[in-house]
Amino acid sequence: QVHLVESGGGLVQAGGSLTLACAASGSIFGIDAMGWYRQAPGKQRDLVASIRSSGDIQYADSVKGRFTISRDNAKNTVYLQMNSLRPEDTAVYYCNIVLSLTWVNYWGQGTQVTVSS
Repeated sequence: QVHLVESGGGLVQAGGSLTLACAASGSIFGIDAMGWYRQAPGKQRDLVASIRSSGDIQYADSVKGRFTISRDNAKNTVYLQMNSLRPEDTAVYYCNIVLSLTWVNYWGQGTQVTVSS
């Protein structure tokens, strides 16, 4: 059993910053990819950023230069530093991990990020 606990969402004004964190626990023997997705009302869930155990990082074009993803392997935790937030960043943000041995992926419960104009 794997559990993901997200934190850090909330309400912020446009131009502000937030940092999301997602801690994984349970039967984890290695995590390959850790990432963040978001889903706005009426829209599909899209990748925001991901980081592999190799260090490879991928960002959605819309967040490049504003968001930074990082991970602490000792703590099985992934972070998303979000700067210069825009109203269009408003969404529920979901943490996702892919385990190294089984390639099974797990989702967090989601955390709401609301950016007011």
